[in-house]
Amino acid sequence: MLKGLYTASTGMVNEQRRVDVLSNNMANSATTGFKKEGTTSQAFKDVLAYKIKDTSEPYYARYEGVMNMGVKIGENYTDYSQGSFHETGNTFDLALSGKGFFAIEFTSKTYKNRGSETTVKYTRDGTFTLNKDGELVTKDGDYLLDKGGNHIKLDPLQQYSIDRNGNIRNQATNELLAQIQVTDFENYDYLEKYGETLFQPVDGATQIPAEAQVYSGYLEAANVQVVQEMVDLIAFTRAYESNQKIIQAYDSTLQVAVNDLGKV
Repeated sequence: MLKGLYTASTGMVNEQRRVDVLSNNMANSATTGFKKEGTTSQAFKDVLAYKIKDTSEPYYARYEGVMNMGVKIGENYTDYSQGSFHETGNTFDLALSGKGFFAIEFTSKTYKNRGSETTVKYTRDGTFTLNKDGELVTKDGDYLLDKGGNHIKLDPLQQYSIDRNGNIRNQATNELLAQIQVTDFENYDYLEKYGETLFQPVDGATQIPAEAQVYSGYLEAANVQVVQEMVDLIAFTRAYESNQKIIQAYDSTLQVAVNDLGKV
């Protein structure tokens, strides 16, 4: 058995996975509030070192692991760093400066469209508008929630201002009408992506007060650096091609061994 074949094949699979994630990042580089993803991988020695230090089973005699014929493909992760702001001048275009998320009442169809299910999800995409009933909604029609978890309903004929704390006031009377809910979480490892710009908490997620400030008239761009992504794409592609050439070299070696040496 030629171990190099398996080492190169796992390398190709890993590079293909990295290219898939990177391609998704580049495709969403113009998506408001998008957070780019990355991939992890580990060599056998890194996995072995982790296992040696693992004391979770102190009385259990076990092997340190099985031999891995190449790279160990890890997990995807999300980069929550803040994207740049661009000005729109629209009062209901909102951006968050700092850590935090807008709370959205998301409605999804249940099995075989037998009704709908409503859940709260979180986003950094602050593209909001007033619907025909005067309620603040996302571009997909989901409701933006206030501090009490209710829909925000306004008079479409009036003018409004929104301060850094998310307070919505009537511009003519300065009357406080609602406060936008901004939520943060203690550990982002307990958040998972839902679609491109929504996040949902999983078991173990703990909400904490958000420190983010609300900027009216701005939107947060995706935190994707297109030039860097293109550089990485070239590097991943070359790594893929290198592994491919290794397999071709082994294939040539096997061909000689079978067709020529086998005749001797």
